[in-house]
Amino acid sequence: MAIGEAGPGSVRDGSRPRKRLEETMRGRLGRECVYVPSCRFGLYAALRHWCPPGGRVLMSPVNDDVIFFVVLAAGLRPVQAPLNPSEASIDIDAVPRETWGSLSAVLTTNLYGNPDPAPGLRARCDALGIPLFEDAAHAIGSEVGGRPVGAWGDASVFSLSKHVGAKAGGILAVADPELREALGKTCEELLLPRRTTAELAYAVRPYAEAAVRGLRLRRAAWATMRLLGRMEREEIRMPLRPQELARAVASAPDLAAHDPWVRVDMHDYRLRAGRFRLGRVARRLDGLDDVFARCRSGTELLLATRWARPAGWEAPRSGPPGSGPSASGPPGSGPSASGPSGGTQPLFRVPLLLADRDAAVRALARRGIVVGYLYDPPLDDYAGAAFTDPSPSPEGARWFARHALPVDPLHARAAVAALEESGARPAEAPEGLVPSGG
Repeated sequence: MAIGEAGPGSVRDGSRPRKRLEETMRGRLGRECVYVPSCRFGLYAALRHWCPPGGRVLMSPVNDDVIFFVVLAAGLRPVQAPLNPSEASIDIDAVPRETWGSLSAVLTTNLYGNPDPAPGLRARCDALGIPLFEDAAHAIGSEVGGRPVGAWGDASVFSLSKHVGAKAGGILAVADPELREALGKTCEELLLPRRTTAELAYAVRPYAEAAVRGLRLRRAAWATMRLLGRMEREEIRMPLRPQELARAVASAPDLAAHDPWVRVDMHDYRLRAGRFRLGRVARRLDGLDDVFARCRSGTELLLATRWARPAGWEAPRSGPPGSGPSASGPPGSGPSASGPSGGTQPLFRVPLLLADRDAAVRALARRGIVVGYLYDPPLDDYAGAAFTDPSPSPEGARWFARHALPVDPLHARAAVAALEESGARPAEAPEGLVPSGG
């Protein structure tokens, strides 16, 4: 067989770059890893492996709606957790005792890279005999309790579209190395064949995006997409379509039935990756530590601004990783500043808390800074009791979702200048809501 022909371990089938990606992440986490086409795909595979249909999963209501639909697709019932209002981490002590006893699993979010209280959640899950899943899409470089985020759960999923910037790919990591083969087979069975058109689109996407940025055509591009009916989100949340969703839920577990919701923002989320795609992802992953350094610098700058926490809440102090939900000062006082080896967490986005978040979004847009990763309203307000158990204490999630402005730390200086120019005011500390210790 000639070099490059299809066959076991050949370059063409992508096995070599895929194994390289898995080995790189295994070195970072100390866990067996499976390359998957997306974080959402890996999460679905994990939920199906561990959770019986009809099980109840505790999760954050300030979360991507796609993840909510992945939980539904797996045949599970989302249960929305009370949140710490300062950073949207799960407030363990505010979860009712009867809720803990009804759960089949817990799913963390680690929103914007701020860790959920994984050590405490791990202890609760162990006591209940249920799995802990970590969604580490935003937190590939964060640490809590002296471990990387993603090293606490029975399984964890990572996105290679976020910090890595590859616009594709994910990792499913497992605590039990003996499960790696079984989960790898599950993923293989769920994958759809790669499409040449999808690979070509992926290949040219960076150049098309660079042209749009260089010619300052972002607004024109969005208007054209909307005119052609290609915009899937007119608002922050995608359209729920409750009647269609109810029919899909009735057929769950069924990923295909939920595809109209799960595919939003990433239509190739379950396609088998081609050689070119895997190679680009691997090259971007090689530069991850440089990205972390830049993210830490921007995070430090943003956390030093007056918008990093509301007036009335004490400013974060440096502290050892994992010392609390914020790992940087009084529990829950603000975004997590302390990360690996006591340094700054390389946050994916820094949630500044603004009195008028929407006005701040417009101020940044005038400077050419697009704000994404907004999760407002919370999932229980968005989907309703027909599809999820609501949080017993929704106020913290609502307050955070309304005021949080997720700023890319790689654009920290330009963002600060835009906010200063616009006269943006920090949010006032919410009356009656006190940051907790998780």
